Amino acid sequence: MASHRRPKQPSRTRVTVLTATAGLAVAISAQSGASAAPKPKIDEVKSKVDKLYHEAEEATEQANLAEERRGKLHKEIGALQDKVARGQQDLNTLREQIGSVASAQYRSGGIDPALQLFLSADPDTYLDKASAIDQLGAKQADVLQSIQAKQRTLAQQRAEAATKLTDLEDVRKTLNEKKNKATGKLAEARKLLNTLTAAERSKMEQEEQRASRAAGERVELGNEVPASQRGAAALSAAATQIGKPYFRGGTGPGSYDCSGLTQWAYRQANVSLTRTTYTQQNDGVKIGRSQLKPGDLVFFNNLSHVGLYAGNNTILHAPKPGAYVRYESMDYMGTFQFGVRI
Repeated sequence: MASHRRPKQPSRTRVTVLTATAGLAVAISAQSGASAAPKPKIDEVKSKVDKLYHEAEEATEQANLAEERRGKLHKEIGALQDKVARGQQDLNTLREQIGSVASAQYRSGGIDPALQLFLSADPDTYLDKASAIDQLGAKQADVLQSIQAKQRTLAQQRAEAATKLTDLEDVRKTLNEKKNKATGKLAEARKLLNTLTAAERSKMEQEEQRASRAAGERVELGNEVPASQRGAAALSAAATQIGKPYFRGGTGPGSYDCSGLTQWAYRQANVSLTRTTYTQQNDGVKIGRSQLKPGDLVFFNNLSHVGLYAGNNTILHAPKPGAYVRYESMDYMGTFQFGVRI
């Protein structure tokens, strides 16, 4: 027969322990919720993303600079190698000339040419032949001097080529480092943007578009005199690219980075600018903010960004990844460095 004993009641001590454990769990849960970081606001995300974009653009321009340097080194190394090849051919020819003289002396038994003439059976032509031998000796000495000079030149050219090859390897490393840095910053920016909802991202884009339209309207109202005919032509050319996407390393016509757009725009005005912000700053005369006129280049944020001044405190530029060529108020551009008049 089954036992119907009454279940044993938990002791007062056990109840107390269970109650305390449950209370502790609730406290920990509350503390965890309190310490969890609140979701960042859209303005905070935008500020951090813009900072990352600036850092990525700085690395991009440094990569562009390394790429430009790499191209120049390739050309310089190629030219040096051509010179070395031609010099080696000249040196071989000179050595053949000396070799033919030495061979002739060997075939004659190595007897001194003057002694051979003295023993000649035809003394009437001795003086004429002696003169010819002197001339041959002088010519041989000239060839030897030419060989020595050519050898020194070749050694210098080979050393210069070796140095440039070492520089090229350093530039390759720098290029890869800067590209990786830019890629890392862009990945951070995308991660931050993904913390926003689709509606929040859409709102941020719409605000930027409204600001760009307002900047374009200010340009039309400004009606300022351009810096020059070429500056006006470059600005007009850039305006035809409004809406084209930003792309790291882009030089047009499908997409642009900031210096790629300014270079392309001035090329349409028959002016050759260098490739990067760091070199374009030297393509003209530096001017202050109050001197800016439409068509001038404007530089920001430690030379990491460049655009075309469009008038009325507005620039036309390729702004950042995910954006398009557009007008923008200079007030939103960060630290102004200087302008450059081409």
